[in-house]
Amino acid sequence: MPNTDVDRGRSGPSPRPSPTARAGRAVGAIPPPALVLLGIVSVQLGSASAKHLFDAVGSFGTVALRLLLAAAVLMLLWRPSPRMGRRAWTAVLGYGVVLGSMNLCFYLALARIPLGIAVTVEFLGPLVVALAGSRRWPDVLWAVLAAGGVVLLMEGRGDLDPVGLLFALAAGACWGLYILVGAALGRHTAEGDGLALGMAVAALMAVPFGVADSGSALLQPWVLAAGLGVALLSSVIPYSLDLEALRRIPPRVFGVLMSLEPAVAALVGLVVLGESLRWPQWIAVLCVVVASAGAARGARPDA
Repeated sequence: MPNTDVDRGRSGPSPRPSPTARAGRAVGAIPPPALVLLGIVSVQLGSASAKHLFDAVGSFGTVALRLLLAAAVLMLLWRPSPRMGRRAWTAVLGYGVVLGSMNLCFYLALARIPLGIAVTVEFLGPLVVALAGSRRWPDVLWAVLAAGGVVLLMEGRGDLDPVGLLFALAAGACWGLYILVGAALGRHTAEGDGLALGMAVAALMAVPFGVADSGSALLQPWVLAAGLGVALLSSVIPYSLDLEALRRIPPRVFGVLMSLEPAVAALVGLVVLGESLRWPQWIAVLCVVVASAGAARGARPDA
């Protein structure tokens, strides 16, 4: 809104919309299922890239860089005001705590088990949300089909690190909560303000772990550059898209759409990390793709 003390009595063209506003309108024109898909691809590319940082700064250092740099970018982009009501701040704090916990657990799992398996086990969280919140039989069937894909994806992989599996399960529980608190954040905050503040809360959780684990190694220029790339791919882009999608579709539909995550993780692992797939994993990819397509067809922005 123009400053009335300066502009009163003047005439002329309306101020041009900011780049952030134009970007927001462009994102708003994208169907919610496509937003979810774009977010999934982005976050899995970021996870694959993060694996290259583990040798230099460990899992704690990597997640600290990811969240801190993502928070810095989002705070500069949205410049949120801290003047919010109690409900809005409750949503922000809940979102930040869940987000920080989910990332810490997931990166600890990723350091011990393959990307596709970590995401597959983590997926149990949103799958539970999809099943618990559904009142339509088609949604239940899509979720069951996706669950069959989860089982097939784990076939023939041999022994897995049990600690890594436990961390992946913990990340899955946080992921299920993330869907619910993300919906609350979208209801009680405007645009990206809540996301930026929530990411800052998550960064405050993770940075002490990263500093204690990696120390000055976090300040190497190449590490900071790589960390910024991971932050953009794994946090800034996908969480912004997720939040916009959650404003327009219910959590249960979002949870079923996220069934595509294990398939994308397996494909990214194949292309980026050279992790080959066996025939049960290819069938799993087909299962989750069909399940996600069925859920997308049933999604309604006003549902």
